[in-house]
Amino acid sequence: MSDIKLPKVLATSVVRGSQQGESHGGIFTVDFENQTADQLLDWNTGDIDFSGRGADRGLRGIAFDGDHIYVAASDELFCYNREFVKQNSWRNPYLKHCHEIIIKGGNIFLTSTGFDSLLAFDLDSQRFTWGFHLQKQRGEWSGFTFDPRQETGPRANNDHHINMVHVDDSGIYLSGLRTEALLHISHDNKVKAVCNLPPGTHNARPFRGGALFNDTNADCVRFAARDGAQTAFAIRHYDDKDIQLAGIDDSKIARQAFGRGLCTHGERFLVGGSSPSTITLYDLENEQTVASVNLTMDIRNAIHGLEIWPYD
Repeated sequence: MSDIKLPKVLATSVVRGSQQGESHGGIFTVDFENQTADQLLDWNTGDIDFSGRGADRGLRGIAFDGDHIYVAASDELFCYNREFVKQNSWRNPYLKHCHEIIIKGGNIFLTSTGFDSLLAFDLDSQRFTWGFHLQKQRGEWSGFTFDPRQETGPRANNDHHINMVHVDDSGIYLSGLRTEALLHISHDNKVKAVCNLPPGTHNARPFRGGALFNDTNADCVRFAARDGAQTAFAIRHYDDKDIQLAGIDDSKIARQAFGRGLCTHGERFLVGGSSPSTITLYDLENEQTVASVNLTMDIRNAIHGLEIWPYD
């Protein structure tokens, strides 16, 4: 593959079980061409909720808009410049346990896992202007819109654990750990299932006429084509003796090969994240693993967000 330039990616990480005063993850660039990684930001803010799991500890989804880089924390959206100097940040009462984000049509769409909802942040007005609460009643998917600037929105709830949003001209796609389906919200706010997904899925999205996702429970990245054919890449495992700090996170659920974080490079290459913080490049055309870069062997440290670096 010497004739193909391998991509550089931006990655965020979260740390389970870290204590006050310790790092809770950060932002990194990973250069597959040179097999190097650089930390751009260490996330060690003092106002993090320390109650249970790794929920509030670390940085999540990533989106680019010109020279602005948007990164989500659990309940706050940050804007950085290319040098990762903070430019601004915004909160909203309905933004809780955010996972992934995406920019489309002048809006940033964010998953609000703690409210079973999606939010939209208008880039011009710099306000949260739209919300959608997902419901499943009597086996049928539905939902309703709400104004996140008002106090009449949904109550905090996490039935579906929405962890992914993807937006294109046909509407909005979303999925979660417990949706067991890739869902589509049409322009008239109707919700339908596009395809079934395994429980525990992360980062599901339409791709090449099929579906691409982290099959987290099966320790693989999976592409399911529309004709039923599937391609699966096993997530990297390490020798147990090389794993650091195993079994000491407060939730006791941190494990290696936990797949989360996924982006595409053109129609051919996939980039997936896993724990301990590892970023791996896959070639869908040849069904091969091309390269893998490890940031740390601390099992508590897991990749969360991944996007192709657009500036080089």
